[in-house]
Amino acid sequence: MEFADLKTQYTVLRSTIDAHIARVLEHGHYIMGPEVVQLERQLAEYTGAAHCITAASGTEALLMSLMALDVGPGDEVITTPFSFIATAEVIVLAGARPVFADVEPDSGNISVDRIAERITPRTRAIIPVSLYGQCADMDAINALADQHDLAVIEDAAQSFGATYGGRRSGNLSQLACTSFFPSKPLGCYGDGGAIFTSDDRLAASLRAIRVHGAEERYVHARIGVGGRMDTLQCAIVLAKLPSFDWELAQRRRAAARYAYWLKDNIPVMALREGRTSAYAQYTIISARRDALRARLEADGIPSAVHYPRPITQQPAYYQMDKDAHCPEALRLSRQVLSLPMGPYLSDTDIDRICTSVLAAEYDAMGATE
Repeated sequence: MEFADLKTQYTVLRSTIDAHIARVLEHGHYIMGPEVVQLERQLAEYTGAAHCITAASGTEALLMSLMALDVGPGDEVITTPFSFIATAEVIVLAGARPVFADVEPDSGNISVDRIAERITPRTRAIIPVSLYGQCADMDAINALADQHDLAVIEDAAQSFGATYGGRRSGNLSQLACTSFFPSKPLGCYGDGGAIFTSDDRLAASLRAIRVHGAEERYVHARIGVGGRMDTLQCAIVLAKLPSFDWELAQRRRAAARYAYWLKDNIPVMALREGRTSAYAQYTIISARRDALRARLEADGIPSAVHYPRPITQQPAYYQMDKDAHCPEALRLSRQVLSLPMGPYLSDTDIDRICTSVLAAEYDAMGATE
């Protein structure tokens, strides 16, 4: 059993993916080829955003977004401590200081109330992460940002395809960034990402930033990066895009079966009313995680911990925000466990996984009584 079964996906889509790759090899435009423009148009249409700017990775997309907003030294950016390190990393790389707001105890998404407590005159932006595939409370975050004249960048690395109030992740704030890392719900076969915005000025800045700040060849009007997503990776995402909604439906089918087995016996990450999740991961919460994970391993079932240590406790970051108080992020980091998830996960596999999870939970409960 695979934690994320990319092999089966390729087998199913082999002819389409191979044809898209062959087309790039034939025309030879490996950088900024026609597939880049085509993918950007289709992704913008999918989200409803006016602009899509592909990028070399989800991390590069976040960094480029901060650069487009001119975030830099002396600025603060509020984000969650319960995320992959890239979310905070780009703030530091931009020259600003990350400020951490604790998360909701049942969803793991950043708490709007905790964001409000951390705003200062130096705050320039908020980066909420749509964790595990579910959007954060974006309307409330946007309203808070408007009160304080702050930018909002949705870190949608895990949530492409999710919805919030009928709108798609990627079109919920001033800027949004996603990742096409291979294991994401919509992934390529290397690194890749995208930025979404309906702000024409920001879109123009981002297009210049990703080619070293050049507005025309060898004329560099601003500081930039080498942030392009290569044509081959765009071609692979294009090949997968027609099947994406079907795959999302299969992820939700798998999540519903997990919930049927587990909801009355073990906590799962809460899904808020009015939202759908892309289910980049299916994550449960257990105070007996280590015993549970050991049982799964013994039964030949893979699992993962996203994330075992809050960013506030990472060696490179813990002194950057000494006032951070994030007990919920710390608790979740010690209790979350992600189970296999994907569109090709069978009901039989889910039943096997859940049987093992429940047996381990009951055994661990008995051992502690």
